[in-house]
Amino acid sequence: MSFVYHRKIYGFDCDIYGHLNNANYLKLLEEARSEALDETAYSVADLAERNIGIFILRFEIDYKKSLELGDTVKVVSYVRKTGKLKGAWEQEIYNSKDELCTMVKLNAVYVKNGVPARLPVVIFEEYKKYVD
Repeated sequence: MSFVYHRKIYGFDCDIYGHLNNANYLKLLEEARSEALDETAYSVADLAERNIGIFILRFEIDYKKSLELGDTVKVVSYVRKTGKLKGAWEQEIYNSKDELCTMVKLNAVYVKNGVPARLPVVIFEEYKKYVD
């Protein structure tokens, strides 16, 4: 299953060249993953109430084309793997011409009270439904 998130690129997102600043790619990707989780039975807020978090272990980003000031981009997110302790996502960013601009792979670990911990079975079973 894929999750789709749209967002406009504003001036405060950009570097001096009018391109999305490298650091802001991470922010955009986080926004998209948070919105994706909000579409599941266990949103970011639901996890936080249980003192559960998802901490990123590793990002792999391939930049194909720059994202420009004023463009409305589409971020497509996929859950590729979820285990009881770790998960993996892939994300793609497209510009308003529907051109693939960025490809991302990431690995994450589930934490409870700030330390790695297994997901409760009910949450794990729910998240398995979204693996693509």
